[in-house]
Amino acid sequence: MQARSTTAITTIGIVGAGAMGRGIAQIASMANVRVRLFDLRPGAAQEARASVIGQLERLCEKGKLDASAVADAGALIEPAATLDAMADCQAVVEAIVENIDAKRDLFRALEGIVAPDCILATNTSSLSVTAIAAAVARPERVAGFHFFNPVPLMKVVEVIGGVLTADSVTQSLLDLGRRFGHTAVLARDTPGFIVNHAGRGYVTEALRIAQENVAGFAQIDEVLRDAAGFKLGPFQLMDLTGLDVSHPVMESIYQQYYQEPRYRPSVITAQRLEAGLLGRKSQRGFYRYDGEDTAAAESSAVAWDGPVWIDAFDPAVRAKATALLARCGVEPVAQPTAGALCIVTPLGEDVSTCVARRALDPERTIGLDLLIDDPRRVTLMTNPATDTKIALRAKAMFAQASLPATLIDDSAGFIVQRVLATIVNIGCDIVQQGICTPEDLDSAVELGLGYPHGPLTWGDRIGPARVLAVLHNLHRLTGDPRYRPSPWLTRRAQLGLSLRHGKQAF
Repeated sequence: MQARSTTAITTIGIVGAGAMGRGIAQIASMANVRVRLFDLRPGAAQEARASVIGQLERLCEKGKLDASAVADAGALIEPAATLDAMADCQAVVEAIVENIDAKRDLFRALEGIVAPDCILATNTSSLSVTAIAAAVARPERVAGFHFFNPVPLMKVVEVIGGVLTADSVTQSLLDLGRRFGHTAVLARDTPGFIVNHAGRGYVTEALRIAQENVAGFAQIDEVLRDAAGFKLGPFQLMDLTGLDVSHPVMESIYQQYYQEPRYRPSVITAQRLEAGLLGRKSQRGFYRYDGEDTAAAESSAVAWDGPVWIDAFDPAVRAKATALLARCGVEPVAQPTAGALCIVTPLGEDVSTCVARRALDPERTIGLDLLIDDPRRVTLMTNPATDTKIALRAKAMFAQASLPATLIDDSAGFIVQRVLATIVNIGCDIVQQGICTPEDLDSAVELGLGYPHGPLTWGDRIGPARVLAVLHNLHRLTGDPRYRPSPWLTRRAQLGLSLRHGKQAF
């Protein structure tokens, strides 16, 4: 099929006048594209047009648009009484309920109305584009065109080609998405596409850490916000989204990938969903939103002022640990003498393993996570025999240097190491499978999920060899196949290449 170029696309249809349909209508009209907007509910299309104009007027009040631009965009949105109004559209985007039968029925109906070269695009976030396209006579003109809510602010759109989608169709949608002012990324038709697939690691690994009783929800959130730079901790994020939305997505992607261990859901969210602890919408989730104070009391331990010894696995890590201690006014001693606080710096291992390897006194040994340079929060890890008073004094030692510290229980890989290594590993496997290019992966994740860096860029900043070491050690100590490294990561770490280094053409 030869699709029309986007220069020829002057009119698009949008079916579904909810939040997504309205958002797409807004960015299309602002790009000087005429919009035919249809919804089965009487009056919904007119309400949506009024809502879009109201949004544009607010932008005008803030000085971001002039009055003529508001008038021009508003004039381009035409409520449609029936689907027949889509007859002269060059592309139709469906933004209806996330139900495959409803989408198939709609596209079958549209096939009898629109021209043979009209593109049929689905805004599905989780359904197979190939399966939707299989219901129509010309599946080559069906593609995914997945925007994120709110559409005008989330400046990324995934263009998904099904098994039979024509290349000219995906190229036309990529061009159209860019014309709308969005970063358009191309994805192969796989569960979760790019963004929802790449986002699996953040929440599922945090849940795994909580399930192992390594740290509480608030502790995990504070570490990932302050040390790793996420805008929201994973449990804050689930409270915002609602477990009635996030848990079924976890279950769906896990099942669609035939129980791939990397995407394994957690009993924690399953039980809390059953209990109605949905998050903000129910006033209780991982946190309370009903005014009850659940903040934990802070300890008032005296800062450690005795000798400190560092066991670092390489000179660079030792230098980083020494610099952190210098901020506390501490110069480490050369040997783990009796009475010294022993600090180990595991990479993918737990403190107990380090204690056993070096025959250290477990009561005086804690772990320090040094994966991230210049963190705003440090993570200290005890072992089962660590003296609680010593651990609290070590925490106070960092606090007096304006370095808040979070104390967690023994875990292979701390919190940040486990979560970031999982995110990087899943990202590597996405490009290994050819779902998208390295560049599109990083762009989509940064824009669609708001991560500080895309998975591959993040892996490069940490160092592919260090990420690989974390995963190898996690896999060795836990035996869990969720930590098996992606071939993409392994090969680039072995060769000293960037994780964004793509496959060479021959």
